[in-house]
Amino acid sequence: MASVSPAPETASGAGNSLVVDLGQLAAGSLALVGGKAMNLGKLAASGFPVPAGFCLTTMGYRMAAPSELGSIAAHLDGVDSLDGADSPDGMDSPDGAKKFDGVPGLPDDQRDGLARHAREAMAAAPVPAEVEAAVRGAYAAMGNVPVAVRSSATAEDLPFASFAGQQDSFMDVVGADAVVQAVRRCWASLWTDRAVAYRTANGISNREAGLAVVVQQMVDAGTAGVLFTANPVTGTRTESVIDSSPGPGQAVVSGAVNPDHFVVDTATARILQGPQGTGSSLAPAQVRELTSLGDAAQRLFDAPQDVEWVIDAGGKAWLTQSRPITTLYPLPEDESPGGPGGADRAAAGGDTRVYLCGTLLQGLTRPITPMGLSVLGLMRNSKGPWKYVNPGLRMYVDLTAVVRNKSGRKALLRLLPLADGRSAAVFPALLEDPRFSIVRPARRNPGRKRTQGPAGTRTKGTEGTQSLALVLGLLPAMIRTLLWPDWELRRARRYQDRLQAQLALPLPATPARRLQHAEDLLGSTVNGLIEATLPAPSAGYLMLAAARRLLRGIAKPRELEAVLRGLPHNVTTIMDLELWQLAVSLGQDPEARRVFTELRPDELAALYKAGALPGVAQAGLRTFLSKYGHRAVAEIDLGMPRWAEEPDHLLGMISNYLRVEDPEQAPDRQFARAADHAEARVSELVERAAARSRLRGRLVALCLRRARQLSGLRELPKFYIVMVLAEMHRQLTAVGEELAKTGTVAAAGDVFFLDFDELRVGLRGADLKEMVAARRRVYDVELRRRRVPRLLLSDGTDVEAAMMAAAAALPRPAAADRLAGTPASAGTATGKVRVVMDPVGAHVEPGEILVAPSTDPGWTPLFLTAGALVMEMGGVISHGAVVAREYGIPAVVGVADATVRLRDGQTVTVDGAAGTVTW
Repeated sequence: MASVSPAPETASGAGNSLVVDLGQLAAGSLALVGGKAMNLGKLAASGFPVPAGFCLTTMGYRMAAPSELGSIAAHLDGVDSLDGADSPDGMDSPDGAKKFDGVPGLPDDQRDGLARHAREAMAAAPVPAEVEAAVRGAYAAMGNVPVAVRSSATAEDLPFASFAGQQDSFMDVVGADAVVQAVRRCWASLWTDRAVAYRTANGISNREAGLAVVVQQMVDAGTAGVLFTANPVTGTRTESVIDSSPGPGQAVVSGAVNPDHFVVDTATARILQGPQGTGSSLAPAQVRELTSLGDAAQRLFDAPQDVEWVIDAGGKAWLTQSRPITTLYPLPEDESPGGPGGADRAAAGGDTRVYLCGTLLQGLTRPITPMGLSVLGLMRNSKGPWKYVNPGLRMYVDLTAVVRNKSGRKALLRLLPLADGRSAAVFPALLEDPRFSIVRPARRNPGRKRTQGPAGTRTKGTEGTQSLALVLGLLPAMIRTLLWPDWELRRARRYQDRLQAQLALPLPATPARRLQHAEDLLGSTVNGLIEATLPAPSAGYLMLAAARRLLRGIAKPRELEAVLRGLPHNVTTIMDLELWQLAVSLGQDPEARRVFTELRPDELAALYKAGALPGVAQAGLRTFLSKYGHRAVAEIDLGMPRWAEEPDHLLGMISNYLRVEDPEQAPDRQFARAADHAEARVSELVERAAARSRLRGRLVALCLRRARQLSGLRELPKFYIVMVLAEMHRQLTAVGEELAKTGTVAAAGDVFFLDFDELRVGLRGADLKEMVAARRRVYDVELRRRRVPRLLLSDGTDVEAAMMAAAAALPRPAAADRLAGTPASAGTATGKVRVVMDPVGAHVEPGEILVAPSTDPGWTPLFLTAGALVMEMGGVISHGAVVAREYGIPAVVGVADATVRLRDGQTVTVDGAAGTVTW
């Protein structure tokens, strides 16, 4: 066995020392020793096999850094000067990785140029004599052996950002001169283009960044590699994944070799997947040992770990690094063994639960603010059988009881394809999992009174009764709607006046009164809102279902989709067309057209807020916002700014509309063509039914006419709910402004990262800034997340990712020029791709193919110029699919990784009937 020298004689603790032994770093601060060194110190202090070595603290870097580095870092952070800015040395930052407000908007070439300047300045700076002496002395104490010299940045190995590979490390360094030179090169690597870009993307201040250096004795590696204590592909927390290869681990980390790949059940160390054939680089006993070490490291850090390891020539395993796995989707908070979900899991007959992402079904991939989640929770029926969790700041519904129920399975298999095609595609595989086998309900003694229990036994007595009561209560209104539809349409629209009166708060009002008013609004408005607006669209869709039944054997179900094109009375469609008409009027005014074609949306918004837009634009936008200013992108999130606050999105849409030159591509003409097509389809279907019998023809005509007349009102309930949310948002913003004045929070918008009870505490004077800052960090991380599990298990498994991983191992025909999804709106269109991740500030040229992760009503102005729609999420009844059909544009939804595999400017053909995108 290769020997490892004892640790050098250095200072006994971190303190203000330049050089500290790895075994003494457990109590060191992140700002002083960096993430890599601090984690190694914790491992060493806990008895893990860690190669001996020392850490040159960030004090050495600070002493060597040239003075110009501060101004470069300030420029990168978007700060004009250091006056009034945080200290550039970052030593007052408790975690050494302080987040800063806003992400600098420097172009990539400017950012990279500044990074190069900083890198060259750092590389040219002399190593202070005191620092060099400390390094040489500590290295000499190790016996002048080959060492690894590795960067340990203060912004590294953090829970929300790993920074893996962003700074440099050097292997097999021999001799004091070479070690000092490697230290200098590590310092300079803090300013590589990739490290600066990563800090910028993660909102971490360049002024706060510092770098320590770890010097460790090299282990004569027989085998080396990486271990993940959770499956990084599927998210499963009960599996460990090991990649190994003969020789040093750098080859595995860098991707220079194809490693042996092991998937291991962590609890039993059973190998679930291993390399094929003979000649594995790890013996089963070594796999078990590494799995055990990884599990112990995970327990030490209380989080899944990415561990680098080496097995020396004598067979001893060493850990050379451990960092958090930052890409895993969070687990539901009640999934800890002693958490509130424990009893429910036991009652359900198993430990593993399955959750469906409800916010994805609403067209939202982004997280929801804590206040937004709190309000959605208040809107739910807490007495019903459905249980909700909010991992990753997204709303998930617990489907476990339904999946284990025979009739529940049938219902989900029927309904999921309508709501989300991709969830429906993986759902059958989930049902084959023995953990979710059908559980027969226990027989009850007929003579014994039924008791309420935790396994959903109260469903029929609470939720079922309430739902039945709601339906029965709506029946008279639905009958009225079918008999006198025009009267019911007017009644539903008149409700808005009553709602606005309910929303008004008499002024003046104290912050406490505003807070109470905001909380009371839901309870005082939602029931009346549903009673006023739900009967009409419900009756419309019932008529469509009746027509489908009458046309059985006469027309295919998909032929009825055209009937829903160009629906009247859809408030969202009306809004979009009014925005188009506003753009048309502005296009006829030379000054307005010039301003909207030359300025960015944010510049236009600043002019509007100052009352300085050209007269026709100022007045037109004011009128539009008086009707629709309560709407927003991701508008079901109470925390999202409303258009009345930030009209940038709308102004960008108007600029986009002004680019439409072909009269046939004008949205109003396209909508009219869609309506004409629908009417023609109605006439055709009526004729085909009448050919069977005159009565059937008349019934089909009645059903389809009512369906077209009433179904468009489906957007009205949400339109009014969003009005309620907008008023709550306005009142809470006013509360936030008062709290910001007293220093309770840093900014008015911070109120949306708290709940009502916490705000009451804030009004009594408590300081809530740290609580808000912690939640904002989580929110920022989730904003950057590209993949959100639609079906999530309580052990962290992303069901779709697990299914794709299993399928990837099977032989399959290549489909390099085709993507497939769920057909959502018939028709074909060929055009250039426009990938849009966020509708705010986005524009779609006429005829371009809009490719998006998902959509909600805030996206629909983009539909008016799009040639077709491709979405990663959704099913045939998802919002984007429905609106695409109404506008008459082809659409394919549920297309996995569409925003990644398709690129801007690429020419593709969308076939909305076949559900394909080809190129």
